[in-house]
Order: sequence, then C-alpha cells, then structure tokens
Amino acid sequence: MERRAAKPKRKVGHIDYPIVLMVGLLCAFGLVMVFSASYYYAQNTASVGYDGYYYIRKQAVYLAIGFPMMLLISFIDFRKLERFKLIGILISIAMLLAVLAFGQETNGAKRWIVIGGQSIQPSEIAKFGMMLYMSSFAAKKHKVMQSFTKGMLPMLLVIGIICGLVMLQPNMSMAVIMGLMGYALLFIGGCDTKQMLLLAVVFAALFALLAVIEPYRMARLTSFVDPWKDALGDGYQLIQSYYALGSGGLFGVGLNNSRQKLLYMTYGESDFIFAIVAEELGLVGALLVLAAYGFIIYRGIRIALLCRDRFGSMLAGGITVVFGLQIFVNIGVCTGLLPTTGQALPFISAGGSSMMIFLAAMGVLLSISRFNSLHAAEPQVVEKRAERGVKNERVRA
Repeated sequence: MERRAAKPKRKVGHIDYPIVLMVGLLCAFGLVMVFSASYYYAQNTASVGYDGYYYIRKQAVYLAIGFPMMLLISFIDFRKLERFKLIGILISIAMLLAVLAFGQETNGAKRWIVIGGQSIQPSEIAKFGMMLYMSSFAAKKHKVMQSFTKGMLPMLLVIGIICGLVMLQPNMSMAVIMGLMGYALLFIGGCDTKQMLLLAVVFAALFALLAVIEPYRMARLTSFVDPWKDALGDGYQLIQSYYALGSGGLFGVGLNNSRQKLLYMTYGESDFIFAIVAEELGLVGALLVLAAYGFIIYRGIRIALLCRDRFGSMLAGGITVVFGLQIFVNIGVCTGLLPTTGQALPFISAGGSSMMIFLAAMGVLLSISRFNSLHAAEPQVVEKRAERGVKNERVRA
C-alpha cells in the first residue's frame, strides 16, 4: 500500500536577538541625544511654538510605531516582498515626481512632501524601492548578469531614472548614496569585473561634472578643505562641528552640557548630532557609537553571506550597504572628511522618515535571518527528496 511522502518540515529560525538589542540601544540613545541637542533650540524657536519637547516628542512617537513594526516585519517571509518589486519602483518614481511638483521648498530644494499631515522624504522610500527591484532582477537573471545588454544595462536604467529624479530636487548627496548602493548591487549580482571598473570611471567623471556645473556644489566641495575661508558662509557649520569635536576631549563635557547646541550649531539634532555626541560624551562615547554601528554592519554582512537564497542575499547586502553608507556620510560630514550635506545618522538623528524606513529595513534583515532555513534548498532538491521519500515508502510497503 502506497503512502504519500511526508511534507518536508520547514523550520523557521529564531529572531537575531543581537541586532534587535543593538538597534534598541541605539534608538534609546538617540532619544536621549535628540532631547539633549534640541531642547534649548526648540524652546527658543517660534516655528515649533517655543516647545522644548517638540523634537523628543515626535521622535518618541516615531520610535513607538517603528520598533514594533520592525519586529512585525521580521515575522513576514522576505520572499513575499519580491511580489511588490514593480509596485515599489513605480511608487518610488511617482513620489519623486510628486515632490518635484508639490513638495515643500526649503533652502532652494524640494525634498519633502506632506501626506496626511506628515512630512515624508520620498528619496528615503525610493532608495529601498530601487533596492527591492534590483535585488529581484539580479536574483532572477543571475545567469545573464555577465552580459551588458541583458544584465547590467536594465539595472543601470533604473539607477539612472531614480538618481536623476533625486538630482532634480536637488539632492546630490542622496543621489550619490543611491548610486553607490546600485553599484554595490551590480557587483553582488555578478556583473562583469571589467564592465564594473569602466562603470566606476564613468560614475567618477559624472560626479565631477555635476559638481562643476553648479557653483553651490563646487563651493561645498571646496569649503570643507578650508572652511575658514568662508567662516560665516559655507564653512560655518563645519567650523562649529570642529569646535564641538575638539572640546569633547576623551570623556566629553558631560551629557546635556554641550555649548555648541546653544544656537551656535545649526541642525544639531539631526545632520550634526554626531558632533554633539562627541562633545558631550567625548572620544570614548563616539567610539562606542561607532562600535554599535559596526556590530550591526557585521551582522548584516554575515546574514547576506549565509543566506542561500539569491534574492535574500542581495537584499541583505543592499540593506547593509545603504546602512553603512548613511553612517559614513553623516560622520564624514561632521569630521570634515566629506563636504557638508544633509544626511541623517540612523536611529540617532531626529527625523521620522529616516527612523521609520531604517527600522523597516532592519525588520527585513531580521526576516532574512529568520527565514533563511526555509529557503535553504532549491525547489529541485526538495522535489528530489520527496521522490526518494515516495520510493522508500513503496519499498517498505
């Protein structure tokens, strides 16, 4: 008598507790630093109603929504995200077009759009929409990724469209981050090495061209070399950041004792919050923050390498690359390594869009780690195992 082969058990792994713990610690630390960096400014600013708790209250609400959302996403099989690759890229393009047409203009740039009373930065969403599409494409087309026309070119078109729309805002720093992320996904996806080297030269030339054709971009690129040439203009923020970093010393001036946040430094609660961290907690505090970020990046790389599903591996790699680039750019700006630009420090800087998007990305990374064993074997292998199981049952019968 024949019996059906038992269906292979699908074991789902445990959540990656080290990542959850480290993200939670960084978010909690971020709340403390946002309050410390923003209170004096907020209580002396009419635009926020002279409310010293304005920024910390908003940040706490976003965290209260975002952290449970991260845990919830970790229970959803990451493979289901692949169904939304086309919708994701179309929504990304639509939102980038909408911000150009209806976005709020601040300092000559349109980067934010109000939806349902909430300010949203479409480029943050587009960054991960592009990543989802490229990861799915490279996973399905891995056999032709060595071909320029069938592999690299379609992905370059996606990178070009998204980065081009971001440049029109204009937001060159975000466009560069997205371009580097796209380049990393091309590399991880298995594109030809010679083509990748040639593409790197083209990207470098394009970056130089975009910097030269706009005077304000060239001014920013040169001001960080010697900010004191224009101490009250383009070099002002970096000089204030230097003062904060220098006065912090080894152990800092003490939590909530920063002097630069007393209306000297602009965007101390967001773009330059790392400088406030270094001033109040010193070199030791800054290094501990870097160590926490480094640990998450290490875990992300580990998840990407251990994942035996192509799509999952690409997605984990993309999330880790974007996370690392965002940290590098923010800290590079605060320390004068890179030209001044506005990029949030993940989990620490004030800002709802960045907080929610990166927590959601961590949720996907946790999902990839959790469900890796579910997709450990290719479908053909599972089918062969099932066939062998049927034959063994027949013999026993």
